[in-house]
Amino acid sequence: MTASTIPTRPPYSVRRAWRERRDVLACTSFIVDSGVALPLTSRIRLVKEAYAASFTIDSPHRQEEILTFVRAILAIPRDATGVIVEAGCYKGSSTAKFSHAAAATGRELFVFDSFQGLPANDEPHDKNIFGRPESFKHGAYCGTLAEVKANVARFGRIQCCRFVAGWFADTMPTFRTPIAAAYLDVDLAASMRECLKHLYPLLREGGTMCTHDGHLPLVIEVLDNDEFWRNEVGFPKPAMPGLGKQKLVTIVKPRSRR
Repeated sequence: MTASTIPTRPPYSVRRAWRERRDVLACTSFIVDSGVALPLTSRIRLVKEAYAASFTIDSPHRQEEILTFVRAILAIPRDATGVIVEAGCYKGSSTAKFSHAAAATGRELFVFDSFQGLPANDEPHDKNIFGRPESFKHGAYCGTLAEVKANVARFGRIQCCRFVAGWFADTMPTFRTPIAAAYLDVDLAASMRECLKHLYPLLREGGTMCTHDGHLPLVIEVLDNDEFWRNEVGFPKPAMPGLGKQKLVTIVKPRSRR
């Protein structure tokens, strides 16, 4: 097995899906929650497509995590400007799921990925905060652009997606589009630095940025570094509830004081 084909977790099985009760409860809540600005039939379809994607595509995330960001997309005020951004899409399972919410709100979903797997790196990852081993080798977690597009076309709304292929350090510095919400699943501390430097300044005030890497000590060091935020991002370090305690960390960009 080559590095590029190393799976993080196998696609869902029915047994696994129903064993993960938090995911089932999150999906149930999403369907019946009247506070979600989406018709009931659309909520049911989104959950159905989410499980269909997870049954078919290697999906190293929980439905609960995905729905947290979907809710953030649906909560964006209609008059707010900005696109949705996903950094790191692997095989496109998360992209397909986010694309339904993007389409429902009339927003474009920009997907940044190398489509070649992880870049070469010498980051000394060992264990995550839960004590489980982590390894991020060059080329791992690779989904080709053709593969990702096929998966999104099958399970999502590809018409609202814009795919940006290349290393973050090459593609993000020239990105200038205002961002309404962003989801970062990039694994490496260096990649997180690139995302924060180039994407956070574009995030609207009050906008949500979620990271799926809150369980990785090297990434936590970046997120918790006041000097990095001040000198390289150009903003004070925002509040990050749950940092160092959970995998999914949500950042809400503070509104400027007037």
